[in-house]
Amino acid sequence: MENTTWVNNHTGRSDFDLVGLFSQSKYPALLCVVIFVDFLMALSGNIILILLIYCDAHLHNPMYFFITQLSLMDVMYICVTVPKMLVDQVMGVNKISAPECGMQMFLYLTLVGSEYSLLAVMAYDRYVAICLPLRYPILMNRRVCLILVSSCWLLGSVDGFMITTITMTFPFCRSREIHHFSCEVPAVMKLSCSDTSLNETLIYLCCVLMLLIPMTIISSSYSFILFTIHRMNSAEGRKKAFATCSSHMTVVILFYGAAVYTYMLPKSYHTSEKDMIVSVFYTILTPVLNPLIYSLRNKDVTRALKKMLNVRSVSQ
Repeated sequence: MENTTWVNNHTGRSDFDLVGLFSQSKYPALLCVVIFVDFLMALSGNIILILLIYCDAHLHNPMYFFITQLSLMDVMYICVTVPKMLVDQVMGVNKISAPECGMQMFLYLTLVGSEYSLLAVMAYDRYVAICLPLRYPILMNRRVCLILVSSCWLLGSVDGFMITTITMTFPFCRSREIHHFSCEVPAVMKLSCSDTSLNETLIYLCCVLMLLIPMTIISSSYSFILFTIHRMNSAEGRKKAFATCSSHMTVVILFYGAAVYTYMLPKSYHTSEKDMIVSVFYTILTPVLNPLIYSLRNKDVTRALKKMLNVRSVSQ
């Protein structure tokens, strides 16, 4: 009887119900508008930043090349989840098929994993620029930058493939309701009727490595940077170096703080509501904040933006 029930549940329904943010809100229409505005801000802010860096020759250096990759990742992973969430709310649908769920999970994990690595690369870039300035053109030449960025994308895709494969091969014979607005791994794992403890441990170790190694590189890089800044004779040099590094550290703290909560804290710290709030933070809000952090606190970017706006006003 149990086997029959399992077969019916496992094969009879191949879709999931996303019980997400809007079902928890007293004002779903207002929340939908707010998320849509945030989505447009994230898209426009990151795309403008990419175009500025591409068009201004003064911004053609490794640091800004890595920032364009960060913006590209932000644009892609907000597009993986938010458009479907908004369309489902407008259409009154909350279904997602198993293949769509697996693809969404893979893309999301790939992009998030790639961003973990990229933030470490950006910290290393700042370390070389500030602590080893004479060797910077050699250590961070174009070929090295391309290899580092390609490695970030590769590591992210391997991480996404491994975790998605482990998660989506489980039999799902309980409720098909995912208490989340996307196919987040912890939310999907809760639906399995088999023992997932071993696989959860493997996923946990994988996430720890994906977080711990970049965090070690980041903390080491900024420790050397702070020591070097402290020894600088020029007050202007210290101010410029600290402003650049503080922007990077703000992004790191925002992104890694949410990731540590989601993938490293024990189950006792988690609830469906908390998980969704944290996911909203690094899925929707962080892509909005990143271009603001890198533009408002960066004189070169603001100068390039003013130059572009002046050129447009003169041409009109």
